[in-house]
Amino acid sequence: MHDKDTPLNQPLSPPLQIFLIEDSSLVRELVIESFAEIPGVLLAGTADSEDDAYAHLTVQPCDILILDIQLRQGNGISLLRRLGKPAAESRQIRIIFSNNVSKGYRRLAEQLGVQFFFDKTCEFTQMRSLLEQLGLGGSADGIAG
Repeated sequence: MHDKDTPLNQPLSPPLQIFLIEDSSLVRELVIESFAEIPGVLLAGTADSEDDAYAHLTVQPCDILILDIQLRQGNGISLLRRLGKPAAESRQIRIIFSNNVSKGYRRLAEQLGVQFFFDKTCEFTQMRSLLEQLGLGGSADGIAG
């Protein structure tokens, strides 16, 4: 699920700023703990609701945006609509990490600028591998998700 207009073959410069939007405190803590072990990435912030995430992201952009679809308030799809599709020159990577993995959600997410879509129930290691590659200065080109 790669947007052909996004330059995924151009590596970002570490340390990469990650913003995580996840409503489950348990999942959020597990993800944060795992990210702390990845060289070249830095957790810039977290939010558990659409409004909190939007307020943060409009002031402090990030290199990698990871979000769930279901949030404490609002939802990830609505947040993506509010943020708008990244500009053509933007190299921000958008990742959905959710257990709502229907083809309809995947298609809609892609239309809203999401390059990777991982199933929370079984694809955490693939998302972590992507972040490890990016943290080492690699590109996201050729990675499935």
